[in-house]
Amino acid sequence: MPVEIKELIIRTNIVANQGHSAQHSGRLTEKDKRDLIDSCVSQVIRIIERKGDR
Repeated sequence: MPVEIKELIIRTNIVANQGHSAQHSGRLTEKDKRDLIDSCVSQVIRIIERKGDR
């Protein structure tokens, strides 16, 4: 698995964990959390597509 994808997966997990703790403090809404995770997932898809084009 490319390092770029691993980093994005780690970032997604961090966002999910921050979202869980921020829910209790009101800093991060569910929509914000979904948007950040969607962004990471779309980046992973782009990387996979780029690798497939080679």
